[in-house]
Amino acid sequence: MEASFVQTTMALGLSSKKASSRNVAVERRNLITVCRFSVKTLLEKYTAEPIDDSSEEFVNFAAILEQILSHRFKACAPAGPVSWFSSDGQRGFWDYIRLACSKVPNNCVSSIENMENISTARAKGRAWIRVALMEKRMSEYITTALRDTRTTRRFYDSGAIMLREEATVLTGMLIGLSAIDFSFCLKGEVLDGKTPVVIDYTPYLKFTQSYDYLTDEEERHSAESSTSEDNSPEHPYLPLVTDEDSWYSKWHKMEQKFRIVYAQKGYLEELVRLRESQLKDLEAENRRLQLQLEEAAAQNQREKRELEGVILELQEQLTGLIPGDHVPLAQGSKELTTPLVNQWPSLGTLNGAEGANNPKLYRRHSFMSTEPLSAEASLSSDSQRLGEGKRDEEPWGPIGSSEPN
Repeated sequence: MEASFVQTTMALGLSSKKASSRNVAVERRNLITVCRFSVKTLLEKYTAEPIDDSSEEFVNFAAILEQILSHRFKACAPAGPVSWFSSDGQRGFWDYIRLACSKVPNNCVSSIENMENISTARAKGRAWIRVALMEKRMSEYITTALRDTRTTRRFYDSGAIMLREEATVLTGMLIGLSAIDFSFCLKGEVLDGKTPVVIDYTPYLKFTQSYDYLTDEEERHSAESSTSEDNSPEHPYLPLVTDEDSWYSKWHKMEQKFRIVYAQKGYLEELVRLRESQLKDLEAENRRLQLQLEEAAAQNQREKRELEGVILELQEQLTGLIPGDHVPLAQGSKELTTPLVNQWPSLGTLNGAEGANNPKLYRRHSFMSTEPLSAEASLSSDSQRLGEGKRDEEPWGPIGSSEPN
């Protein structure tokens, strides 16, 4: 008995799980399909005038997009103190957009956060939809948010549109909205964030009535009732469409498609011109930086040659002050004939014992004086003259004896 009860419970659980999975899949399919119809309706409606809040097509599209971004969104914050997600303790898709779209360059997140007349998360989300459409960057925002998979999984349950392949289809549909100019006022009751949105499906429902099942009596009854103004027909009837009306309808549709393509062409041409201008500016900046780099390298070489010339000139001056017959100094002068370029002591040697024993190395502009060298040179010349006199056997003192006292 217990085993059969367990099996029955498991079977019911599996069937319930399967039904729930089907319902979620149907929700995703319905929302994506109606969003596609809504985008097409907006593109067909747009001619040259911007679309604003008074357009019923936009109101329906905003409701659809809000439902998509809220599909399978995780439950509201638990009871207790106000959550960090929003000021009213309720989490909405704006909390997800605020985090996931923060990496978009020049994003509008901070400006929406600072709006004084918008306080709730739902109102901020609706304001973000309008600003993103006016910026023509709705697809860019959604694409960037989807790349942050970690944040997306934090905010959405399994089966959500934002976690499935339908999200990629959504970003592709939203690209076409870049050809439409939107104009909205962000101050009004539509952004109060209190009333939930409702999708109007009637503009997208098409049903072709089949008359095969009608009997002759029902057809006569339908024809008689259609002639009366007070009575409405029980079954809808198809109006007679002439060839002229058919061609006019086709021409009208082609004209609308042409306007849409023409608007998209203008947008793409403007985008290409903008990118070409940016590319030219970057190329000019690159050339300017390259010239600066070459000038800096040439100046560095000139300064290096000047310093080498100064070092060689100082070596020649020191060599000229040292006599050739003085052996130690001569040897030193021969050693100094080698250029001292790239032979200066490093900071490591100056910080060691050598720097401690010779503090003059740390003194700025404290060059060693050449006076000892000149004095030594004069002494050597005097000793040379005295040596020559002694070799001639001449006395050092006066000739003769000293006078008696």
